[in-house]
Amino acid sequence: MNYLMGLDVGTTGTKVLITDVEGNIIASVVEEYPLHTPKPGWAEQDPADWWKATVQGIRRAIAEAKINPADIKGLGLSGQMHGSVFLDSSWQVVRPAILWCDQRTAEQCRWITERVGEKVVVEETLNPVLTGFTAPKIAWLQQKEPENWKKTKKVLLPKDYIRFLLTGEFATEVSDASGMSLLNVPKRKWSAPMLAGLDLTEDMLAKVYESWEPSAKINKEAAEATGLKEGTPVVGGGGDQAAGAVGNGIVEPGVLSVSTGTSGVIFAYMDKPAVDPQLRTHTFCHAVPDKWHVMGVMLSAGGSLRWYRDAFAGEEKAAATKRGVDPYEIITEECEKVPVGSEGLVFLPYLTGERTPYPDPHARGAFVGLHLRHTKPHIARAVMEGVSYGLRDSLEILRAMEVPISQVRASGGGARSALWRQIQADVFGCELVTINVDEGPAFGVALLAGVGAGIYSSVPEACKATIRVVSSTSPNAKNAETYAALYEVYRSLYPALKPGFEKLAGMA
Repeated sequence: MNYLMGLDVGTTGTKVLITDVEGNIIASVVEEYPLHTPKPGWAEQDPADWWKATVQGIRRAIAEAKINPADIKGLGLSGQMHGSVFLDSSWQVVRPAILWCDQRTAEQCRWITERVGEKVVVEETLNPVLTGFTAPKIAWLQQKEPENWKKTKKVLLPKDYIRFLLTGEFATEVSDASGMSLLNVPKRKWSAPMLAGLDLTEDMLAKVYESWEPSAKINKEAAEATGLKEGTPVVGGGGDQAAGAVGNGIVEPGVLSVSTGTSGVIFAYMDKPAVDPQLRTHTFCHAVPDKWHVMGVMLSAGGSLRWYRDAFAGEEKAAATKRGVDPYEIITEECEKVPVGSEGLVFLPYLTGERTPYPDPHARGAFVGLHLRHTKPHIARAVMEGVSYGLRDSLEILRAMEVPISQVRASGGGARSALWRQIQADVFGCELVTINVDEGPAFGVALLAGVGAGIYSSVPEACKATIRVVSSTSPNAKNAETYAALYEVYRSLYPALKPGFEKLAGMA
């Protein structure tokens, strides 16, 4: 029997799964680790935590699957995008990794754009330089921690650091590299003007592969640590969004995904690269060879509901423990009792700044319309609705770009909630479907590993062999009308509050 392994180095934990070639999940485990916020707007992690989680996760998955590791024919790697791992000449980590949701680099974004030229930046990368991206993190280290920069000989993305520890090779692939502000996205290779703008050379970065291409093999040391067979092929893999799209079957025109994980993403496939004229969305290389994708990203989607759970839902957590269920199940049960629209309460989900449609690191979360009649369940439902309004912002941009939309597939933690799927269908005004596998990026890179191992002939063929639609949620016309009116209110709030957000950011 042949099996494939997918590994996703996420923000809250690393997932390892094993699937057979029909797409049946044989094992799926998650090893969690902390996120550190040493200052407001900062987000860091210790790469050693990723490696510990990887080793433990692979060992647990193999044990759970009860298979011979030699039957694992390929490994795919995914991970949180944009993060920066800085290595010295001995390939040791110089400082904690700076993550995708870190907002410290607004000054460096302006500096890079002015130095390279905005026109060149967009022509090369198809995107503006944003605070979450990798290049401004490099510039920040150069300017704010020059001693650490002097030590730095290699800059890697999170999943590619794990690849190095597994294989000894420095490699990346086009989808993840697209989010660094260092790749020529149309040509799928490192950008000479962007590297020159930061005084970088290509040997400071990893070699770029297509996502399905074998990039390295498990080495002896990693085999001993993880239990994998030495020599197991490791393919390029994908950034978490492109990999998740493969796992959702977003590999052909017209099929679009809405992912509600820690962040929220509206994602669409493109045969040719196209750019939103206002640069509110991202255009990156897809994990499908010689294809691209466009996506809108909000930074706090499921993360907003997690914040509510941790800050306000102590009683619900206790009740969930007694019943042996997830706290989110208790929270959503209470939300179902709240009228559509939360009786005029609107939530702005900008808890860690925002990216689409407002690339604003100073944006802040807000509840608008609070009244004495509002209760905790009102607040929780308003969070779910506010996140859905934010996702609709991205959907409206894709509609304006005339991106074909024939089907919308829901994924991520939010998709497991029937209530949240209904809210999204009502807010978007379109049907949402779910598929038989909801394992996210780890499943997508397992399929990519199958292509690299020759089990599937192509990425679309891998998706057709393993993915099928299993449920649909249609919009309620009356609810959609209510949400359409509230969405217009929602859209008016950020411009009104933006000056206050900027002042508050200066006081943090």
